[in-house]
Amino acid sequence: MLSRWTRAVLRHRTMVILLWTLLAVLGASFSGALDSRLTTSLNIPGSASGEANALLARHFHQNVEGSFTIVVSVAKENVASIERRIASAVTSLPTGKVLQSKEIGAVLYVEADTDLDLARAAALTGQLRRALDARGLSRAMVTGPAALQSDMTPVLRGDLRRGGVIAVTLALILLVALLGMSGVVVIPFVVAGATIATTLLVIYLLTPVIPMDLYVPNVVELIGLGLAIDYSLLIVHRFRGEVALESSTRDAVLSTMTRAGRTVIVSGVTVMVGLTTLMLVSVPFLRSLGVAGIVVTLVSMVAALTLQPVLLSWAGARGLRARGPSGFMGATDLLGVGWARLARQVLRRPRVTLAVALGVLAIGASGVGWLQLTPGSLSALPVSLPSAQANAFMSRHVGPGVITPDQVVLVAPPGLVWTSAAGQREETRLATVILAEPEVADVAIGDRSPYVDATGRYAQIFVVGLHQFGAPASQDLVQRIRAHDVSVAHLTPGVRVYVGGAPAQGVDFLRRLYGPFPWVVALALGAALVILWRAFRSFALALLAVLGDLASVAVAYGVTVAVFRFGVAGAWLGTYRVDQIEGWVPVFVFAMLFGLSMDYEVFIVARMREARDAGETWAATIVRGLAETGGVVSAAALIMVGALSGLVAGHVAGLQELGVGLSTGVLVDATLVRGVVLPACLALLGNRAWR
Repeated sequence: MLSRWTRAVLRHRTMVILLWTLLAVLGASFSGALDSRLTTSLNIPGSASGEANALLARHFHQNVEGSFTIVVSVAKENVASIERRIASAVTSLPTGKVLQSKEIGAVLYVEADTDLDLARAAALTGQLRRALDARGLSRAMVTGPAALQSDMTPVLRGDLRRGGVIAVTLALILLVALLGMSGVVVIPFVVAGATIATTLLVIYLLTPVIPMDLYVPNVVELIGLGLAIDYSLLIVHRFRGEVALESSTRDAVLSTMTRAGRTVIVSGVTVMVGLTTLMLVSVPFLRSLGVAGIVVTLVSMVAALTLQPVLLSWAGARGLRARGPSGFMGATDLLGVGWARLARQVLRRPRVTLAVALGVLAIGASGVGWLQLTPGSLSALPVSLPSAQANAFMSRHVGPGVITPDQVVLVAPPGLVWTSAAGQREETRLATVILAEPEVADVAIGDRSPYVDATGRYAQIFVVGLHQFGAPASQDLVQRIRAHDVSVAHLTPGVRVYVGGAPAQGVDFLRRLYGPFPWVVALALGAALVILWRAFRSFALALLAVLGDLASVAVAYGVTVAVFRFGVAGAWLGTYRVDQIEGWVPVFVFAMLFGLSMDYEVFIVARMREARDAGETWAATIVRGLAETGGVVSAAALIMVGALSGLVAGHVAGLQELGVGLSTGVLVDATLVRGVVLPACLALLGNRAWR
């Protein structure tokens, strides 16, 4: 089938090139407009906080994510004047209004709101700052969800450019070291460029249907670069061997794609299976990253099966000839020789080798015991951002909880209105119970707007905590209000209470994220087991692959905790020091790493299976498999780590955590797990591994 497919591709190679060129040009053209369609929203439709936010939007014309916080130092006698000027600046925005204003210790903070969604409110951040400037408030600082998105967009764009330069430079150095100064060095970059541009085009077309997160371009471009180059390098490596055996370039391409193409398909399908499991998680933010990962993997696979054979047919044997040194994968495959030597060492003492390797993995994974999660962090932001400076100022002078208050929404039953004396007693009773919580710094209630809507049936209480959004104490407060305070207040039967605002949204985000996570893991493991069992024709090999992947994921988690919570190598890497890991990172690392690590297993075991089917002994099969693929696997892993280093070099804590986690998992999997643990286990199983 792959042979027929490749023949068809080669027959229409001009059309293939034109089609990929068109897709790349369109992708490059539309990628510039993609930022305006992206979001940082953590809204969870159907959750308790989602219902509260919907009530706020319907009855108070407020959008939690379209809000701003304005903070400025004031003298007491000037408070009223400055409040009026801030209100004037806020109302200059479409649907802008002041929710509450408070002066604490010579610092005035004002909560302002719009009924705009996050993207449209973010676009007005500059207008609000200019309006404050025009009213003599140049020292006023603006933060809040909309301002943060506005400030973070150019940072992410800059990180993407810098990360791309780092990733491409490292990949070029590695490819030249592997292949020498030969023509085929260019092929992986052409394939990667076409893959990334086409993926961004598809993402752009999907944004009206699927909300896409602001992180998506960074994830697509850097992971896409590594994945596309990995697939391309695998095929180039196989092509090098086939050219020496076949009489023509065309035959060499056909043989290459028949064998390596099958490996790419199995690998790509496994990666997509891992990412597809993210669809079980009803969190739009994570689903958008999952969709982006699936698209970039699919496009990488299609590019490897269409564009790559055409480029190889044009390069031919001449493209493999290096000017100067031939590289580590030259006529004498130095990496292959090294892997063969390692395999023989492992086969001599498999039990001892396995015990030592498992001990190293256990040490690497030990940090998992200190893993704490947060829906997001307002402290791990570039200090140059105006909104980050406002957050830091408010945290120092007012308290971190002011930035993201809880909003408790009360819905009155028939016969009760919150503007009445009875309604105010009910509301005050609940506010008093909430204020007694040790985590609560302040509450705000009232009998008119913005605390009660026009009908009097809907009221809200602002609750300011002592800790910042996402902190354990902040998360616990949301749970206490929902599970304890509402019942203790003994409200009139029929009163419904919803807790909204950013802290509640964060709690629901983590709950929705980790509620189905065991099913995500089970489905990914089960699907991979079936796919690999069929591909390898051995249950033992498939089971070893899955267990090896779990070991790599555990080490990735452990090292991520060590770097970000305890600062291990943090100064060298330039990473943040945080108390909690962003909640989406472990889930996405599992899904992505699950697929990436299976790549290496498929590359190695597929070649071992060929040797075994050719009649080799089990010991010779292990040595030959590692000798012929260990080099390309370790090279592919280094290139992937180089691509992921672009995430680590950025200024966003979550993306740094993702980069460190994936890099660690990929490196450990391609070396210790597949290079030591796998051959040791196969040696202990002997012939049983191949049944």
